[in-house]
Amino acid sequence: MRAIVNTAPGQLELRELPTPSPAAGQVLIRTGAVGICATDLEMIGGWERTGFPAIPGHEWSGTIDAVGPGVDEALLGRRCVAENVLADGREVGFEHPGGYGEYLLTEVANVQPLPDDYSFATAALIEPLAVTVRALNRLGPVEGTTLILGDGPIGLMLTMLLARRGSAPIAILGGREARLALATEFGASSTANYHTMGDDLLAEVGRSLGSDFAVVIEASGSPRAFHAALELAAHEGKMLMLGDYSTARAEFPLTHFLQREVVLIPTNASAGAWTEAVRLAVEDALPLDRLITHRLPADRFEEGMDLVRSRRGDVLKVILEWQAD
Repeated sequence: MRAIVNTAPGQLELRELPTPSPAAGQVLIRTGAVGICATDLEMIGGWERTGFPAIPGHEWSGTIDAVGPGVDEALLGRRCVAENVLADGREVGFEHPGGYGEYLLTEVANVQPLPDDYSFATAALIEPLAVTVRALNRLGPVEGTTLILGDGPIGLMLTMLLARRGSAPIAILGGREARLALATEFGASSTANYHTMGDDLLAEVGRSLGSDFAVVIEASGSPRAFHAALELAAHEGKMLMLGDYSTARAEFPLTHFLQREVVLIPTNASAGAWTEAVRLAVEDALPLDRLITHRLPADRFEEGMDLVRSRRGDVLKVILEWQAD
């Protein structure tokens, strides 16, 4: 099999490797498509969690190509996605080889079957959708205006799902006009671009979008945005935290929570959200495909990485394809 292997900090190589065989309770996935995620870039750059060589790719879709002992052979050929956390607590695409490989192993208990005609590229976005679904399940009911900080795929998925819940206003602060336009299409009632704002972010947000938000969702991973979110939440408001902050640390007055009674809700990964995410993607036809701006054959991974790192305004989600739809 071919695989895009992270061989050293910042280095990827297309290599030929042995195709793995599924053990009991496992299935072999022939990867259909894989998304390039910001977390992949962090992993590829080098971190403590995984070493080298490694095969990234946690936003994947594919078909079941082989089954291990005890697994129903009727699953062969089925399109699917799957929860990435395995029984050992480690994850496909991190400690276990992921969708940057032409084939990967996962556990049949985690598999979520898809219709035969469901796009591999779109299905690769079900993983971040599951992250979003879990986040909103942890948030609970929303009453009053919600402010979303971050116009990446997660921020835009949050906008989609919140808009489907009801008529409560949604404001979104981001940095790319094309993404903010999509947010409006998905149901945001107001948007603002932080690149047009001065140094006093709080005052500028207040003038553009309002203040004292019932819910503030920090989905950008920016420490500056995290601190702003604390100040923008209303008294007895909620702050949902799901950005990737790497090794950043926060400094804020501890009495802030005591005096303003803001509820901080951190959320991580996608446990327990996959069934609902698949239903939203398939049965409710959530427009995940609108987030995909670039689809490339997997062997053009270097071009895909350059696109993601460029931070260009026309780049939102880049998908690498191992199989054609």
